[in-house]
Formats: sequence, C-alpha cells, structure tokens
Amino acid sequence: MADMLSLADHRRRPSRVGFSRGELKRILNLYSRRVASGEWRDYAIDLHENMAAFSVFRHSFDKPLYTIAKRRGAGGGDGDFLLLASGRKLGHSRDIDELLATLERRPRAVS
Repeated sequence: MADMLSLADHRRRPSRVGFSRGELKRILNLYSRRVASGEWRDYAIDLHENMAAFSVFRHSFDKPLYTIAKRRGAGGGDGDFLLLASGRKLGHSRDIDELLATLERRPRAVS
C-alpha cells in the first residue's frame, strides 16, 4: 500500500516582504508627529511578494504624498528602503533611520 502525501506540505510558498516591528515603529512615530501637525491624515500599507510599502496621504481620496518602500534583498536577505513621491525616487538607503531623516529635512508647508 502506498503512503499518502499532502501536496500542500511540499509546495514552497514565497514569503512576502514586510516591515519589522522596529521599522514600523519608527515609521509610525514620524507619521504620528505629522498627523499632529496637520500635514498627513491617512496611510496605507501594501504587502507584496518582493516589496512592502507604507504610503502617507494628505487626504484619503488623493494619491500618496510619500511612499516608503522596502524591497527584498538579493538572495532573500535584508533589503533596502526607497522613498518615493509622485513616482520619483527621493531617497535610497539600507537603513530606515537614514531614509526617514530625509523626510525630516524636507521643507514643510506653513499655514
């Protein structure tokens, strides 16, 4: 008699890229300060196979002001971070704090 094998146990499912707890904490810290100042109002997190993205919005119905993206590294290791605005690359770093410092230095609208 043959042994039964479950195919689900043997299929490789690619793991998705995501933000670590520390990375998300740093991003949300910046986000909360900008919400308190009235600049940002909403955010979205998108998780894909090769990239995770945290997008911030001025209004819920607008396109994102900024997107912080984490890409999978070569060989599946730690990746790098990108800062995007309107489809343009504003920054690139392997360190989330360095990338977020780019947003801290950006000029802000004064009301």
